Amino acid sequence: MFKIILARLRQGHQTMKYPDGPPPKLPDRFRGRPMLNAGNCLTGCDACVRACPTGAIVVKDGRPSIDMGKCLFCGECAKVCPQQAVTFSAGYQLAAHQRQEMVVSDNQPARPNDIAMTRDIRKLFGRSLKLRQVSAGGCNACEADTNVLNTLAWDLGRFGIQFVASPRHADGLLITGPVTQNMHLALKKTYDAVPDPRIVIAVGACAISGGPYIDHEQVKNGADAVVPVDVYIPGCPPHPLTILDGLIRFLGCGAPVK
Repeated sequence: MFKIILARLRQGHQTMKYPDGPPPKLPDRFRGRPMLNAGNCLTGCDACVRACPTGAIVVKDGRPSIDMGKCLFCGECAKVCPQQAVTFSAGYQLAAHQRQEMVVSDNQPARPNDIAMTRDIRKLFGRSLKLRQVSAGGCNACEADTNVLNTLAWDLGRFGIQFVASPRHADGLLITGPVTQNMHLALKKTYDAVPDPRIVIAVGACAISGGPYIDHEQVKNGADAVVPVDVYIPGCPPHPLTILDGLIRFLGCGAPVK
């Protein structure tokens, strides 16, 4: 017992201070919120459009826009753009309430969306949120980054957020994957088993739009084709910090929006 206590004292405090302190350092290759400069866009070039594997980029009247719900954050558009009209920032606060809020256009401020739940829902749930995670045909990347939040350094439970085994014990669902045909009915039944009022959080490009499998005959192109979605957290996969930020800002206990 003495050795255990001594080892614990040597380890010190392992949980990060975020959101009360600065966020953890992101890797140099991290790609966050895309930034567009239409003034640099060459009319008729369309190199970024052709390079995008999911059709996330649209150029209209010489002005590009990127749908972060479809974006894989692969960076191919930035690589092929001869004028650097497309770049990726280190902005990790990407969650949104509505699909249209994830469309980034020229000169749009990088300020993230306000996604805090309504006052009535917040009064009901307070700082406690129980979620049933549903992998609706995911590749396990989004699932793995979600599981990271339960480790000692991230400690999701300190915000009152926990994953539960049964939808009947849950306040809502956290969905990953493009919702395959085989998971369609299972997702619907799981949603129906959650007591009202219920919350749905779609994590990752697959759960939002189908991701790299978009428009395949065996997928539903995301969770909102089956159940109503309250919060979208884009990425392929989203960084654990992006997922954590979305969850705690939704609860109203997150870091200030910058």
